[in-house]
Amino acid sequence: MWNKQSEAPAPAPSNSQWQPPQSPASASAGSRTNASASPSVSASASTSRGLSCLGASLEIKGKISGDEDLQIDGRVEGAIALNGQKLTVGRNGKLSSEIFARDVIVYGNVTGNIHANDRVEIKKDGSVTGDITTARISVEDGAYFKGRIEIERTGKQHSPSSSAEPELVGATN
Repeated sequence: MWNKQSEAPAPAPSNSQWQPPQSPASASAGSRTNASASPSVSASASTSRGLSCLGASLEIKGKISGDEDLQIDGRVEGAIALNGQKLTVGRNGKLSSEIFARDVIVYGNVTGNIHANDRVEIKKDGSVTGDITTARISVEDGAYFKGRIEIERTGKQHSPSSSAEPELVGATN
């Protein structure tokens, strides 16, 4: 009988790694330890759903699309379409892409046009070669940018009276 007891603890540690799918099978004291570890795993899983990362050693050729925030530290060639999400190009990131996102933050290198619904930030060591269309833009001192910027005012309608005022201000210089 003591052999059965010694066998029971041996499978319990191996089952503790697989406890989330087999939680009803183990009801020993070891399951209490795993129950406390289980919420931390689920919390990190829910956090990871909000941000996806492509590491520095990854190289992707093709289209990337999704509904999550994305950080890229590797190389990407192809269109990137993030529906209303944020794209962060890390310091090691090198993109040759047409980018569509809500926010784009560039620490690395981007070659291609950027279309951001809200804002584009080019950080100190960041580099963008291509046209930018956005509502707000920030280019830090030391950043490199070569291209054209088009600021789109979201939620505002252009009226003749509002467009006449800036022309008058510009004419007084």
